[in-house]
Amino acid sequence: MADTKQAILAFEDGTVFRGSGFGASKTVSGEAAFNTSMTGYQEILTDPSYSGQVLTMTTPQIGNYGVNASDMESDGVKLHGFVVRALSPITSSWRSEKSVCDFLKEFDIPGIEGVDTRAITKKLRESGAMKVCLSTEKISEADAILEAKKFEGLEGHDYVQKVTVKESYDWDVNHKETAPFAVPGTELIPPSHKRKEFQIAAIDFGAKLSIYRKLRYHGFKVKVFPASVSADEIKEFNPSGLFLSNGPGDPSAVKYAHETVRELMQHYPTFGICLGHQIITHALGAKTFKLKFGHRGGNQPVKNLETGQVLITSQNHGFASTQEELERVGALVTEINLNDQTVEGLRHKELPVFSVQYHPEAAPGPNDADCYFKSFYDLVAAQ
Repeated sequence: MADTKQAILAFEDGTVFRGSGFGASKTVSGEAAFNTSMTGYQEILTDPSYSGQVLTMTTPQIGNYGVNASDMESDGVKLHGFVVRALSPITSSWRSEKSVCDFLKEFDIPGIEGVDTRAITKKLRESGAMKVCLSTEKISEADAILEAKKFEGLEGHDYVQKVTVKESYDWDVNHKETAPFAVPGTELIPPSHKRKEFQIAAIDFGAKLSIYRKLRYHGFKVKVFPASVSADEIKEFNPSGLFLSNGPGDPSAVKYAHETVRELMQHYPTFGICLGHQIITHALGAKTFKLKFGHRGGNQPVKNLETGQVLITSQNHGFASTQEELERVGALVTEINLNDQTVEGLRHKELPVFSVQYHPEAAPGPNDADCYFKSFYDLVAAQ
Protein backbone atom coordinates (compact mmCIF):
# COMPACT_ATOMS: atom_id res chain seq x y z
CA MET A 1 0.00 0.00 0.00
CA ALA A 2 1.21 3.50 -0.80
CA ASP A 3 2.42 5.82 1.92
CA THR A 4 0.36 8.84 2.97
CA LYS A 5 3.18 11.36 2.58
CA GLN A 6 2.61 14.32 0.30
CA ALA A 7 4.38 14.48 -3.03
CA ILE A 8 4.87 17.05 -5.78
CA LEU A 9 5.42 16.86 -9.54
CA ALA A 10 6.76 20.15 -10.95
CA PHE A 11 7.48 20.95 -14.60
CA GLU A 12 10.07 23.38 -15.90
CA ASP A 13 7.33 25.73 -17.15
CA GLY A 14 5.94 26.16 -13.62
CA THR A 15 3.07 23.67 -13.83
CA VAL A 16 2.67 21.77 -10.55
CA PHE A 17 0.70 18.65 -9.63
CA ARG A 18 0.29 17.50 -6.02
CA GLY A 19 -0.50 13.98 -4.86
CA SER A 20 0.50 11.22 -2.45
CA GLY A 21 4.01 9.82 -2.41
CA PHE A 22 5.04 6.18 -2.42
CA GLY A 23 8.30 4.32 -2.78
CA ALA A 24 11.44 6.16 -1.68
CA SER A 25 11.54 9.47 0.18
CA LYS A 26 13.56 11.35 -2.37
CA THR A 27 13.72 14.28 -4.81
CA VAL A 28 14.62 13.48 -8.42
CA SER A 29 14.52 15.20 -11.80
CA GLY A 30 14.35 13.87 -15.33
CA GLU A 31 12.62 14.08 -18.67
CA ALA A 32 8.85 13.62 -18.41
CA ALA A 33 7.46 10.81 -20.58
CA PHE A 34 4.29 8.72 -20.75
CA ASN A 35 3.58 5.08 -21.57
CA THR A 36 0.22 3.81 -22.88
CA SER A 37 0.65 0.13 -21.93
CA MET A 38 -2.19 -1.27 -19.84
CA THR A 39 -0.07 -4.04 -18.29
CA GLY A 40 3.61 -4.83 -17.90
CA TYR A 41 4.54 -2.08 -15.46
CA GLN A 42 7.31 -4.18 -13.89
CA GLU A 43 9.01 -4.73 -17.25
CA ILE A 44 8.70 -1.00 -17.87
CA LEU A 45 10.12 -0.08 -14.46
CA THR A 46 13.16 -2.30 -15.03
CA ASP A 47 13.80 -1.38 -18.68
CA PRO A 48 17.21 0.38 -18.82
CA SER A 49 15.98 2.52 -21.73
CA TYR A 50 14.05 4.63 -19.20
CA SER A 51 17.18 5.85 -17.46
CA GLY A 52 16.90 9.63 -17.11
CA GLN A 53 13.11 9.71 -17.28
CA VAL A 54 10.17 10.32 -14.95
CA LEU A 55 7.44 8.12 -16.40
CA THR A 56 3.67 8.58 -16.31
CA MET A 57 1.43 5.57 -16.93
CA THR A 58 -1.77 6.44 -18.77
CA THR A 59 -3.78 3.43 -17.57
CA PRO A 60 -5.68 4.48 -14.41
CA GLN A 61 -4.61 1.80 -11.91
CA ILE A 62 -1.16 0.30 -11.51
CA GLY A 63 0.11 -2.42 -9.20
CA ASN A 64 -2.85 -4.80 -8.91
CA TYR A 65 -0.83 -7.93 -9.74
CA GLY A 66 2.29 -6.94 -7.81
CA VAL A 67 5.92 -7.64 -8.69
CA ASN A 68 7.89 -10.87 -9.04
CA ALA A 69 11.45 -11.95 -9.78
CA SER A 70 10.58 -13.63 -13.11
CA ASP A 71 9.42 -10.43 -14.84
CA MET A 72 12.61 -8.41 -14.30
CA GLU A 73 14.17 -6.90 -17.43
CA SER A 74 17.39 -5.87 -15.65
CA ASP A 75 18.88 -5.93 -12.16
CA GLY A 76 16.61 -3.19 -10.81
CA VAL A 77 14.42 -0.14 -11.43
CA LYS A 78 16.09 2.12 -13.99
CA LEU A 79 13.77 5.12 -14.43
CA HIS A 80 14.12 8.17 -12.18
CA GLY A 81 10.52 8.48 -10.98
CA PHE A 82 7.07 6.89 -11.41
CA VAL A 83 3.72 8.67 -11.84
CA VAL A 84 0.32 6.94 -11.63
CA ARG A 85 -3.31 7.91 -11.21
CA ALA A 86 -3.99 5.24 -8.58
CA LEU A 87 -1.72 2.66 -6.97
CA SER A 88 -3.58 -0.55 -6.14
CA PRO A 89 -3.78 -1.03 -2.35
CA ILE A 90 -3.59 -4.83 -2.78
CA THR A 91 -1.88 -7.36 -5.03
CA SER A 92 -4.05 -10.29 -6.11
CA SER A 93 -1.86 -12.47 -8.35
CA TRP A 94 -0.48 -15.82 -7.21
CA ARG A 95 2.81 -14.74 -8.82
CA SER A 96 3.10 -11.60 -6.70
CA GLU A 97 6.07 -11.38 -4.33
CA LYS A 98 5.86 -7.73 -3.32
CA SER A 99 4.00 -4.49 -4.05
CA VAL A 100 5.10 -1.76 -6.42
CA CYS A 101 5.51 0.55 -3.42
CA ASP A 102 7.92 -1.86 -1.72
CA PHE A 103 9.67 -2.52 -5.03
CA LEU A 104 10.40 1.18 -5.55
CA LYS A 105 11.56 1.53 -1.94
CA GLU A 106 13.99 -1.35 -2.49
CA PHE A 107 15.63 0.48 -5.39
CA ASP A 108 15.37 3.99 -3.89
CA ILE A 109 12.95 5.35 -6.52
CA PRO A 110 10.11 7.79 -5.65
CA GLY A 111 6.57 7.63 -7.00
CA ILE A 112 3.50 9.82 -6.91
CA GLU A 113 -0.18 8.86 -7.17
CA GLY A 114 -3.43 10.78 -7.06
CA VAL A 115 -2.49 13.14 -9.90
CA ASP A 116 -4.37 13.72 -13.15
CA THR A 117 -2.38 11.52 -15.52
CA ARG A 118 -4.66 12.41 -18.44
CA ALA A 119 -3.79 16.09 -17.99
CA ILE A 120 -0.08 15.24 -17.76
CA THR A 121 -0.24 13.16 -20.94
CA LYS A 122 -2.14 15.87 -22.82
CA LYS A 123 0.39 18.43 -21.65
CA LEU A 124 3.31 16.39 -23.01
CA ARG A 125 1.54 15.70 -26.30
CA GLU A 126 0.90 19.41 -26.82
CA SER A 127 4.13 20.88 -25.42
CA GLY A 128 6.54 18.04 -26.14
CA ALA A 129 9.11 16.48 -23.82
CA MET A 130 9.75 18.58 -20.72
CA LYS A 131 12.05 18.58 -17.72
CA VAL A 132 10.32 17.66 -14.48
CA CYS A 133 10.99 17.21 -10.77
CA LEU A 134 9.28 14.56 -8.61
CA SER A 135 9.67 14.86 -4.86
CA THR A 136 8.26 12.85 -1.96
CA GLU A 137 10.10 15.07 0.52
CA LYS A 138 9.23 18.45 2.03
CA ILE A 139 10.03 20.90 -0.75
CA SER A 140 8.44 24.13 -1.93
CA GLU A 141 6.90 24.52 -5.37
CA ALA A 142 9.53 27.09 -6.30
CA ASP A 143 12.37 24.76 -5.34
CA ALA A 144 10.80 21.84 -7.19
CA ILE A 145 10.45 23.93 -10.36
CA LEU A 146 14.07 25.01 -10.00
CA GLU A 147 15.16 21.34 -9.67
CA ALA A 148 13.26 20.55 -12.87
CA LYS A 149 15.02 23.34 -14.76
CA LYS A 150 18.43 22.15 -13.55
CA PHE A 151 18.06 18.71 -15.14
CA GLU A 152 20.64 18.31 -17.92
CA GLY A 153 18.20 16.77 -20.39
CA LEU A 154 18.77 13.77 -22.66
CA GLU A 155 19.99 15.45 -25.84
CA GLY A 156 23.74 15.33 -26.22
CA HIS A 157 24.24 13.16 -23.13
CA ASP A 158 25.48 9.58 -22.92
CA TYR A 159 23.18 7.60 -20.62
CA VAL A 160 24.38 4.25 -21.94
CA GLN A 161 27.37 4.18 -19.59
CA LYS A 162 24.96 4.33 -16.62
CA VAL A 163 23.32 1.01 -17.55
CA THR A 164 25.68 -1.11 -19.65
CA VAL A 165 27.43 -4.15 -18.17
CA LYS A 166 30.93 -3.61 -16.80
CA GLU A 167 32.41 -6.88 -18.07
CA SER A 168 31.60 -9.36 -20.81
CA TYR A 169 29.84 -12.63 -19.94
CA ASP A 170 28.10 -15.63 -21.52
CA TRP A 171 24.31 -15.48 -21.37
CA ASP A 172 22.23 -18.45 -20.16
CA VAL A 173 24.80 -21.16 -20.83
CA ASN A 174 22.57 -23.88 -19.33
CA HIS A 175 19.30 -22.77 -20.96
CA LYS A 176 17.77 -21.91 -17.58
CA GLU A 177 16.40 -18.59 -18.84
CA THR A 178 14.78 -20.19 -21.89
CA ALA A 179 13.36 -23.16 -19.98
CA PRO A 180 9.98 -21.41 -19.38
CA PHE A 181 9.50 -21.31 -23.17
CA ALA A 182 9.83 -25.10 -23.46
CA VAL A 183 6.58 -27.07 -23.24
CA PRO A 184 7.10 -30.77 -24.14
CA GLY A 185 4.77 -32.02 -26.84
CA THR A 186 4.14 -28.55 -28.27
CA GLU A 187 5.75 -26.21 -30.77
CA LEU A 188 6.95 -24.08 -27.86
CA ILE A 189 10.06 -26.23 -27.50
CA PRO A 190 12.94 -23.84 -28.29
CA PRO A 191 14.07 -24.09 -31.91
CA SER A 192 17.63 -24.07 -30.55
CA HIS A 193 16.96 -27.61 -29.31
CA LYS A 194 16.34 -28.75 -32.87
CA ARG A 195 18.98 -27.04 -35.00
CA LYS A 196 22.51 -25.71 -35.10
CA GLU A 197 23.34 -22.96 -32.63
CA PHE A 198 25.36 -19.92 -33.70
CA GLN A 199 27.62 -17.87 -31.43
CA ILE A 200 26.88 -14.15 -31.56
CA ALA A 201 28.26 -11.08 -29.85
CA ALA A 202 25.67 -8.81 -28.21
CA ILE A 203 26.72 -5.25 -27.38
CA ASP A 204 24.80 -4.12 -24.32
CA PHE A 205 23.68 -0.49 -24.53
CA GLY A 206 21.07 -1.12 -21.82
CA ALA A 207 19.47 -4.35 -22.95
CA LYS A 208 16.22 -5.83 -21.72
CA LEU A 209 16.80 -9.42 -20.61
CA SER A 210 13.85 -10.65 -22.68
CA ILE A 211 15.87 -9.85 -25.81
CA TYR A 212 18.62 -12.24 -24.74
CA ARG A 213 15.99 -14.84 -23.84
CA LYS A 214 14.55 -14.56 -27.34
CA LEU A 215 17.96 -14.76 -29.00
CA ARG A 216 18.80 -17.88 -26.98
CA TYR A 217 15.39 -19.36 -27.71
CA HIS A 218 15.81 -18.85 -31.45
CA GLY A 219 19.14 -20.63 -31.69
CA PHE A 220 21.96 -18.35 -30.58
CA LYS A 221 24.68 -18.64 -28.01
CA VAL A 222 25.00 -15.10 -26.69
CA LYS A 223 28.12 -13.46 -25.32
CA VAL A 224 27.34 -10.01 -23.92
CA PHE A 225 29.88 -7.18 -24.22
CA PRO A 226 29.96 -3.70 -22.62
CA ALA A 227 28.97 -0.73 -24.79
CA SER A 228 32.56 0.50 -24.88
CA VAL A 229 33.91 -2.73 -26.40
CA SER A 230 36.32 -2.17 -29.27
CA ALA A 231 35.97 -3.59 -32.76
CA ASP A 232 39.23 -5.48 -32.24
CA GLU A 233 37.87 -7.23 -29.15
CA ILE A 234 34.82 -8.43 -31.07
CA LYS A 235 36.98 -9.54 -34.00
CA GLU A 236 39.20 -11.52 -31.65
CA PHE A 237 36.09 -13.27 -30.32
CA ASN A 238 35.05 -13.88 -33.96
CA PRO A 239 31.27 -14.39 -33.63
CA SER A 240 28.92 -15.58 -36.35
CA GLY A 241 26.84 -12.43 -35.95
CA LEU A 242 26.50 -9.13 -34.11
CA PHE A 243 23.52 -7.94 -32.09
CA LEU A 244 23.01 -4.33 -30.91
CA SER A 245 20.63 -3.79 -27.99
CA ASN A 246 18.21 -1.11 -26.91
CA GLY A 247 19.29 1.56 -24.43
CA PRO A 248 18.66 5.07 -23.06
CA GLY A 249 19.52 8.60 -24.09
CA ASP A 250 20.60 10.36 -27.24
CA PRO A 251 21.99 8.03 -29.94
CA SER A 252 24.14 10.84 -31.35
CA ALA A 253 26.06 11.04 -28.04
CA VAL A 254 27.56 7.53 -28.18
CA LYS A 255 30.07 8.21 -30.93
CA TYR A 256 32.38 5.43 -29.74
CA ALA A 257 29.59 2.96 -30.57
CA HIS A 258 29.10 4.48 -34.04
CA GLU A 259 32.76 3.89 -34.85
CA THR A 260 32.80 0.34 -33.51
CA VAL A 261 29.63 -0.68 -35.34
CA ARG A 262 30.77 1.02 -38.55
CA GLU A 263 33.77 -1.29 -38.58
CA LEU A 264 32.05 -4.48 -37.41
CA MET A 265 29.05 -4.44 -39.74
CA GLN A 266 31.47 -4.76 -42.66
CA HIS A 267 32.38 -8.23 -41.34
CA TYR A 268 29.36 -9.70 -39.51
CA PRO A 269 25.61 -10.09 -40.06
CA THR A 270 24.13 -7.42 -37.79
CA PHE A 271 20.73 -6.95 -36.12
CA GLY A 272 19.81 -3.89 -34.05
CA ILE A 273 16.84 -3.07 -31.83
CA CYS A 274 15.77 0.43 -30.73
CA LEU A 275 18.98 2.28 -29.76
CA GLY A 276 20.82 -0.40 -31.72
CA HIS A 277 18.81 0.66 -34.78
CA GLN A 278 19.73 4.29 -34.20
CA ILE A 279 23.41 3.44 -33.75
CA ILE A 280 23.34 1.62 -37.10
CA THR A 281 21.79 4.79 -38.55
CA HIS A 282 24.76 6.86 -37.34
CA ALA A 283 27.28 4.17 -38.28
CA LEU A 284 26.00 4.33 -41.86
CA GLY A 285 26.48 8.11 -41.91
CA ALA A 286 22.87 9.22 -41.39
CA LYS A 287 21.42 11.12 -38.42
CA THR A 288 18.71 10.90 -35.79
CA PHE A 289 16.42 13.56 -34.35
CA LYS A 290 14.39 13.97 -31.16
CA LEU A 291 10.68 13.23 -31.38
CA LYS A 292 8.22 15.68 -29.85
CA PHE A 293 7.06 13.27 -27.14
CA GLY A 294 8.29 9.84 -28.26
CA HIS A 295 6.62 6.46 -28.73
CA ARG A 296 6.09 4.45 -25.54
CA GLY A 297 3.52 1.69 -25.23
CA GLY A 298 2.41 -1.70 -26.49
CA ASN A 299 0.05 -0.62 -29.26
CA GLN A 300 2.10 1.16 -31.93
CA PRO A 301 1.09 0.26 -35.53
CA VAL A 302 3.98 -0.34 -37.93
CA LYS A 303 3.69 -1.03 -41.67
CA ASN A 304 6.23 -3.08 -43.57
CA LEU A 305 6.75 -1.24 -46.86
CA GLU A 306 8.06 -4.38 -48.58
CA THR A 307 5.19 -6.73 -47.72
CA GLY A 308 2.34 -4.37 -46.83
CA GLN A 309 1.89 -6.20 -43.52
CA VAL A 310 0.94 -4.18 -40.45
CA LEU A 311 2.27 -5.18 -37.02
CA ILE A 312 1.17 -3.93 -33.61
CA THR A 313 4.38 -3.33 -31.72
CA SER A 314 5.84 -2.49 -28.33
CA GLN A 315 7.91 0.69 -28.36
CA ASN A 316 10.00 2.88 -26.09
CA HIS A 317 12.05 5.59 -27.77
CA GLY A 318 12.34 9.36 -27.91
CA PHE A 319 14.55 9.66 -31.00
CA ALA A 320 14.09 8.55 -34.61
CA SER A 321 16.16 8.08 -37.78
CA THR A 322 15.99 10.50 -40.70
CA GLN A 323 14.54 8.71 -43.72
CA GLU A 324 16.09 10.84 -46.47
CA GLU A 325 19.59 10.41 -45.04
CA LEU A 326 19.22 6.65 -44.67
CA GLU A 327 18.31 6.32 -48.31
CA ARG A 328 21.27 8.52 -49.26
CA VAL A 329 23.78 6.28 -47.44
CA GLY A 330 22.63 2.99 -48.96
CA ALA A 331 19.87 1.79 -46.65
CA LEU A 332 16.30 0.87 -47.46
CA VAL A 333 13.60 2.08 -45.09
CA THR A 334 11.60 -1.11 -44.61
CA GLU A 335 8.98 -0.01 -42.05
CA ILE A 336 7.19 3.13 -40.94
CA ASN A 337 5.04 4.11 -37.97
CA LEU A 338 1.46 4.58 -39.15
CA ASN A 339 0.78 7.28 -36.55
CA ASP A 340 3.46 9.74 -37.64
CA GLN A 341 5.26 8.11 -40.62
CA THR A 342 8.63 7.96 -38.83
CA VAL A 343 11.18 5.27 -39.66
CA GLU A 344 10.66 1.95 -37.83
CA GLY A 345 13.02 -0.35 -39.72
CA LEU A 346 15.92 -0.42 -42.17
CA ARG A 347 17.91 -2.87 -44.26
CA HIS A 348 21.21 -2.19 -45.97
CA LYS A 349 21.19 -2.69 -49.73
CA GLU A 350 24.51 -4.57 -49.80
CA LEU A 351 25.58 -5.55 -46.29
CA PRO A 352 23.76 -8.23 -44.19
CA VAL A 353 22.52 -5.56 -41.80
CA PHE A 354 18.97 -4.79 -40.62
CA SER A 355 17.30 -3.21 -37.62
CA VAL A 356 13.97 -2.19 -36.13
CA GLN A 357 13.13 0.84 -34.00
CA TYR A 358 10.60 -1.03 -31.87
CA HIS A 359 10.87 -4.05 -29.53
CA PRO A 360 10.13 -7.37 -31.28
CA GLU A 361 10.65 -9.20 -27.98
CA ALA A 362 7.76 -7.14 -26.51
CA ALA A 363 7.77 -7.65 -22.71
CA PRO A 364 5.30 -6.09 -22.35
CA GLY A 365 3.31 -6.03 -25.56
CA PRO A 366 2.24 -8.13 -28.55
CA ASN A 367 4.44 -10.77 -30.17
CA ASP A 368 3.65 -9.80 -33.77
CA ALA A 369 7.31 -9.05 -34.57
CA ASP A 370 8.89 -12.12 -32.98
CA CYS A 371 9.68 -13.31 -36.52
CA TYR A 372 12.64 -10.92 -36.70
CA PHE A 373 14.67 -13.13 -34.39
CA LYS A 374 14.17 -15.95 -36.87
CA SER A 375 15.12 -13.56 -39.69
CA PHE A 376 18.38 -12.85 -37.87
CA TYR A 377 19.02 -16.57 -37.46
CA ASP A 378 18.43 -17.15 -41.17
CA LEU A 379 20.72 -14.24 -42.05
CA VAL A 380 23.52 -15.63 -39.90
CA ALA A 381 23.01 -19.18 -41.18
CA ALA A 382 23.24 -17.99 -44.78
CA GLN A 383 26.72 -16.48 -44.39
